[in-house]
Amino acid sequence: MTFTVKKLLDQYRDQPPLAKGEKLHFVDIGDNDVYNITAPFQDLREDVIAGRVEPRDSEFSKVMFFTKEGERWTPRAGAPIFELQDPFVTFIHDQLVFGGVEISPHPNQPGALTWKTVFYKGENIDDLEPFAEGPQGMKDIRLVELADHKVGVFTRPQGDKGGRGKIGYIEIVSLEELTPATIEKAPLLQGHFIDEEWGGANELYLLDNGQVGMLGHIARFDKEDNRHYYPITALLNREEMSLENMKIIATRDDFPEGEAKRKDLVDVLFSGGLRQLENGEAELYVGVSDAEAHKIRIPDPFHIKGGE
Repeated sequence: MTFTVKKLLDQYRDQPPLAKGEKLHFVDIGDNDVYNITAPFQDLREDVIAGRVEPRDSEFSKVMFFTKEGERWTPRAGAPIFELQDPFVTFIHDQLVFGGVEISPHPNQPGALTWKTVFYKGENIDDLEPFAEGPQGMKDIRLVELADHKVGVFTRPQGDKGGRGKIGYIEIVSLEELTPATIEKAPLLQGHFIDEEWGGANELYLLDNGQVGMLGHIARFDKEDNRHYYPITALLNREEMSLENMKIIATRDDFPEGEAKRKDLVDVLFSGGLRQLENGEAELYVGVSDAEAHKIRIPDPFHIKGGE
């Protein structure tokens, strides 16, 4: 089975419309934008968001940690700052695992960039230490602790194996086994994107029934080379090595109008995370148009184990 933007959009538009989302406000960041955020997570008994902080005319960003003061998110005093893009967080074997994308000049193409996913772990934000990295050129590597305490690893190879970007999966026993070679050999999941489109995982959840829920994105270019990114959810079938029940859960029209980094990035929603509420809904946190961060209430696509 293949999943296409058109098919998923048609299904999404058959659903009742969402109430409009809202922009999150970040302060004390100078002239920078904050986008591609995580959902709030608990650190030292305080809600924290990690966000990509970047000048409008640059791809060189920092990841900063923010706490809420009233209706505004402000940099957490004394928190570390990382020269990364697109942060993510999870908890594996009772430790905070944090990561992002590290960019550097391409060794063989003057003026071009290359990238890799890097991982840190610690008891809390203040003692994060590097422990692993992914293969050169791979983004969207995500981890989840399974019911049997193994670690599920979602990957996103490109090129000969993954085209523009498909999702692979492999399981390891401990974080010490998270190496570029292990990540590279993860087989592709079945039930996937067509070759003209691409996608990846953004956050993973161990569900009450032992399944793994995936929050991710599916993306495509249009005829004018504009990018279109949509948040998706899906379920992992570990036995069949497949993705099931994939669906789009929001579109750019569900959010207020706002700024964009470039004209070709207006219709971009980059999934950050979900926060479960008690009323059968969830808050979806997204980066918008590579310039802003928003949230929106949606029907809860999962019953997330350990949800708020």
